[in-house]
Amino acid sequence: MSKTATATSTAPPSPHPEIDAEHAARRASRTSLQVNGSLIVEDVQAPGLSKPVLLKLCSAAFSFFVSGVNDGSIGALIPHIIRSYGITTAIVSALYATSFLGWFSAALSNTHLSQRLDLGALMVLGAALQVVAHALRAWPTPTFGLFISTFWLASIGQAFQDTQANTYVASLKDLAVHRWLGFIHAMYMAGCLVAPFAASPIASSASQDGSSQWYLFYTVPLGLGVANLALAIIAFRDSLRFHPQIPNPNTVSSNKSALDLIKETLRTQSVWLLSLFFFFYLGVSVTAGGWVVEYLVEARNGDLTQMGYVPAGFSGGCLLGRLLLPDPTHKWGERRMIFLYCLFCLGFQLLFWLVPNIIAASVAVSFLGFFLGPFFATAISVGTRIFPARIGPTALSFVFVFAQVGGSLFPIITGVLSGHLGVSVMQPVLVALITATAVGWLLVPQSQPKQE
Repeated sequence: MSKTATATSTAPPSPHPEIDAEHAARRASRTSLQVNGSLIVEDVQAPGLSKPVLLKLCSAAFSFFVSGVNDGSIGALIPHIIRSYGITTAIVSALYATSFLGWFSAALSNTHLSQRLDLGALMVLGAALQVVAHALRAWPTPTFGLFISTFWLASIGQAFQDTQANTYVASLKDLAVHRWLGFIHAMYMAGCLVAPFAASPIASSASQDGSSQWYLFYTVPLGLGVANLALAIIAFRDSLRFHPQIPNPNTVSSNKSALDLIKETLRTQSVWLLSLFFFFYLGVSVTAGGWVVEYLVEARNGDLTQMGYVPAGFSGGCLLGRLLLPDPTHKWGERRMIFLYCLFCLGFQLLFWLVPNIIAASVAVSFLGFFLGPFFATAISVGTRIFPARIGPTALSFVFVFAQVGGSLFPIITGVLSGHLGVSVMQPVLVALITATAVGWLLVPQSQPKQE
């Protein structure tokens, strides 16, 4: 058939009608004139984002912020949790295992739920699960078993919201998607940044009997979680249906069952290769953020009340990296720049390890976070281009779960090794993980940017 032949097939309905409305607004803002048989298009108005789309982006970004507050507080709270329950570093590592189980549970159920719940309904469900988890943690010193089980519940909620938010933002057309992905992931790091400033003073304040009241910190993410739930309901009120009225071609293709989509995802090589990169990358981020305080207290003799703020430097670096580096990364080539950032990360990690100075360590950790910043959003952007569209959300769910394996496994390994060899073992572990992240990135298939 000639390339100029008129297509007669009907395009599948869009899963996001509000995005189509945005396109219609852009098209309506133009006028066309026939001059000497030629079509001239004039821009009368260059509209910004429509209000519904902007509200959804705000909801997606705030959901990442709430997740960041939850995750960013762990490093500052771990020393207090260890001393409050009288447990070892190996035992406290169980909270990372339960977090992984939550993400794994979400991956198994996300594809099935996506066929029964619309995008907004899953966003709201994820927000509600996090509210329940934070409410259970805020009770005075909950039993350790109950406390770590809440990480399973919170992780399921985060997984639902993260997957749907990433899918929604990546599907936006006529927009600089890499910037918006960078923005919502920057909001996650903003949450990680502010968390230690709330967690450290609350956890360091002693009760009348001299014990830490670290559990009171969770009233903060509880309040934020309620706001997150309300914003998700308002922003996605047009997609709170139990059964989507319009079949979503990203989750249902040719009447395939959820199991068929999962099988196809597992047979796709690019999914495994990108997952391997995320496996090591999140291992670096969570291990560095989770164990840096304990390392500085035990190995560098730092003051616990002061060292609790060091993760804020790491998170602040990540925040700036996610805001400032997406454009140069996109301009100069994602493959080249992420590998270059890996080399910078390795250099600052060696500085952190080899220079026995707390100030130098704090600066090095901040720069480590800065160059790690754009990894997540950039890799997600690449994934949306190399994954077949029909398995997009399922593939992202799988990638996130595999990332959480790394984000849970390596902190656990570090905790177990610390119990036998001392917390200084964190340093060679981080060097090995950064090196593996660089190699993993080189294995990810190259992709061509979509034409906008």
